[in-house]
Amino acid sequence: MALLMPDYLFSQAPQSAQKRAMEQSSQNHKLVIYQLLPRYFGNTKTLNKYYGSINENGSGKFNDITDKALLEIKKMGFTHVWFTGVIEHATMTDYSSYGIKADDPDIVKGRAGSPYAIKDYYDVDPDLAVDVKSRMTEYQALIDRTHKNGLKVIMDLVPNHVARTYASDVKPAGVHDFGQDDDKSKAFDAKNDFYYMPGHPFVVPPGYNPGGDEFKSPLKDGHFDENPAKATGNDVFTAAPGINDWFETMKLNYGVDYRNGRTPHFDPIPPLWNKIYDILKFWSAKGVDGFRCDMVEMVPFEFWGWVIPKLKAEHPDVIFIGEAYNVDLYSKYINTGKFDYLYDKVGLYDAIRRLTCNDPHATTWDINQVWNRDSKGIDQHMLRFMENHDEQRIASAQFAGNPWLAVPGMIVTATLSTGPVMIYNGQEVGEPARGSEGFSGDDGRTSIFDYWGVPEQQKWMNSGKFDGGQLSEDQKKLRGFYSSLLNIVRTSDALSSGDFWELMIANEKQPGFDQHLYIFLRYTDKQRILVITNFNRSESQIQVKLPDDLLQQLNLSGKKDFVDLLSGNKFSTDNIAEGVKVSLPASSGMLLSF
Repeated sequence: MALLMPDYLFSQAPQSAQKRAMEQSSQNHKLVIYQLLPRYFGNTKTLNKYYGSINENGSGKFNDITDKALLEIKKMGFTHVWFTGVIEHATMTDYSSYGIKADDPDIVKGRAGSPYAIKDYYDVDPDLAVDVKSRMTEYQALIDRTHKNGLKVIMDLVPNHVARTYASDVKPAGVHDFGQDDDKSKAFDAKNDFYYMPGHPFVVPPGYNPGGDEFKSPLKDGHFDENPAKATGNDVFTAAPGINDWFETMKLNYGVDYRNGRTPHFDPIPPLWNKIYDILKFWSAKGVDGFRCDMVEMVPFEFWGWVIPKLKAEHPDVIFIGEAYNVDLYSKYINTGKFDYLYDKVGLYDAIRRLTCNDPHATTWDINQVWNRDSKGIDQHMLRFMENHDEQRIASAQFAGNPWLAVPGMIVTATLSTGPVMIYNGQEVGEPARGSEGFSGDDGRTSIFDYWGVPEQQKWMNSGKFDGGQLSEDQKKLRGFYSSLLNIVRTSDALSSGDFWELMIANEKQPGFDQHLYIFLRYTDKQRILVITNFNRSESQIQVKLPDDLLQQLNLSGKKDFVDLLSGNKFSTDNIAEGVKVSLPASSGMLLSF
């Protein structure tokens, strides 16, 4: 009996419901990105004490990301490295002896502090330097080293908010700090960089115990001097944000009057627009190849449509990746906001997570919804992933508990479209993120707020050798899977730039088909790859058929031989019109080239 399909599958003519020619472009959109937190990446300390200090738990350094480390990243198939958490942010670690003003711990989350509470946009995190005074020189050397090893550099832009202690002490001549020229007597003024609560001082959320019981500081007193209070980063317009708000940050003002119907005031251009442009120009001049932009939906479209083309006029190859979650606005961010790429979290990530976790409501028809509706026409602009710093580790108890269960999901994530794919450092060796690091608790994530070592990645690092010398055989195989998949994706014309033809409808009545199989073809004139994935926790057998119109279009007939690019296993059929019979192990997939 045929499976019931969602209504959206019938919104188009039968052929177009199966086939969607992906946009062809001279630009190669198949970026393969490695997200790397320098604070964790080179850290060899293994104490991992709850709320531990930098001396106790350690921190990686720019210099730890050596030529050897970058070479191994390159060999895995990566094209770009996103160095996460590089810009100087508020922290409980005292660097006042280096001329850096100490932050009040009452408005810092975690001993290390959030990388998304920027303290100085023109400086880098002193935690990451061997010689604090030479921190910018060390970061510049890392940028140059990355380029020398054939990789491009992505770093963060956090445009919506900054730390409450924001003050640049190394800004270039002529640059005015955020808020420097504000009229603080006005709750809103398009010329102000911040939003204010005149007559109301800021109130630290009650019950916050910064750094835990052991952390002592003369500034830890439950108070922070900010009068008038500024609006909080997550659009909280009160002097007393809650402990679950982004209370450590201040909302930046792009000229939107939030408390009066979100009225825009973009003419003349608010001063903040040019200040953010100057920051982007500053880092681009240092050789940064792209920016991952935080929470872009909290910043007006008009700004993005202004700043991205303006920067690209001087740096035409720079890329912009937007962290976005509203599928109804994706096209607007691409076409009006001019982003190169957007997160595909709400669509593909969520669908694949349900399948990976064997959720009773999981169905591969949800993947159909992603390409057929959510990202239709802009699929090549969607950045796909199964882990990042905001999401739980696949191997964590809170996600799948077993990194191998991600195999079919990663195959789909990497091969569904011509758009980019991203891996988070530690994912490739099955890091489970066990333990409570401090601020964020034991939540299945490697905390961005505290100092910590990543145990399974440390085994691959092998005390700076970056040779996987301490990995188990199972971990070596897992890393081998990721390396094989990413290199195939990067070098295959069919996967990096080919067309797409979904084969779900063509196979829904085949014996063995169910809603935990996903099947499609990626192809060019010279290469064809049949992608078959099995999200079931048991073996599946199916004779995969190609529809007649596809066979005619590709001029296919007679006997055909197939080889799985991942395993090397071979298959054949005497008559391609009858399909090819395959047996897929539990939680697995194939890339059948023919």
